[in-house]
Amino acid sequence: MYEVRWRQDALDDLTTIWLQADSATRQEITSAAHAIDLTLQSDPFQDSESRGENEYVHFVYPLGLSFEIDVVRSTAYILHVWQFRRRR
Repeated sequence: MYEVRWRQDALDDLTTIWLQADSATRQEITSAAHAIDLTLQSDPFQDSESRGENEYVHFVYPLGLSFEIDVVRSTAYILHVWQFRRRR
């Protein structure tokens, strides 16, 4: 089990995205943020793409995020969050 820590920059990103969204998108963002926490807590390597030694990206519609994993501390640090749209 991993601890998930959101860095202040990531929280600021998430807040900005949420405030700029309409009601339906806000619900999707809230659900995605919750799913991100659950996934990273159980297995931060699952469905994540490596971007360096301990750096990864992960996507849960409509959010993408970059994060680092500290295996020694069993902690995933969310560094940055962005919104993406699905292709039609």
